[in-house]
Amino acid sequence: MPKHVIAILNQKGGVGKTTTAINLAAYLKKDGRKVLICDIDPQGNSTGGLGINKQTISPTLYDVLFFRAHALEAIQKDTGRGFDILPSNSQLAAAEVELVGTAQREFQLKKVLDSLNYDVILIDCPPSLGLLSVNALTAASDVLVPVQAEYYALEGLGQLLDVVSQVRAALNPSLNLLGIILTMYDSRNSLSDSVKEELIRHFGERVFETVIPRNVRLAEAPSFGKTIAEHDRWSKGARAYKALAKELDGKLYG
Repeated sequence: MPKHVIAILNQKGGVGKTTTAINLAAYLKKDGRKVLICDIDPQGNSTGGLGINKQTISPTLYDVLFFRAHALEAIQKDTGRGFDILPSNSQLAAAEVELVGTAQREFQLKKVLDSLNYDVILIDCPPSLGLLSVNALTAASDVLVPVQAEYYALEGLGQLLDVVSQVRAALNPSLNLLGIILTMYDSRNSLSDSVKEELIRHFGERVFETVIPRNVRLAEAPSFGKTIAEHDRWSKGARAYKALAKELDGKLYG
């Protein structure tokens, strides 16, 4: 079975990258996939959102990127949830500077992930298009772009896709834009529908049919260190991520 390494990327913050990484991991695992989250965001939101203490965790992805620790030493095996995480914290912010002087700097993460045995690796990217995100794109087989259903949704999307094209041309010719996920969708708001129509007009079938709604239960789950499946599996948010995982699994393995 092929390994899929999926960069979840948008240079805007607050669009649902971490929520998508955590909850796709949970439901892909329920579908029988062996899943790892790689937290390459110095904010460590995936790490903290799963109830891991970011201040005390060691070693982290930062240590692994610079070969101060092996990935298998840093990976947190979550036997309760059934998926694993390669954690990070604020130390990772220094990596942007340290990578500048590193030979083949764009390939540091790829060297790490190529050695790991998972069906799906979800990379939770930082809200920027710097060296960490370029590392994620160089390591990835696919890119998922969460886009918030708001007025400025398409602003910056062109720049992001230009970076994806540049990485494909220079570093990773097999990089595939797997799709765009509409997040924070409000069916009562005509703006949400307008954004969806605009995305479909520009990107067609690359826009996932499943949309992720605005949902209080979904928003509060990380504060409890839980996935939405654990926090409230009957909520609208849980049902949406379950459906999204099925749709994604179909694209990857169907």
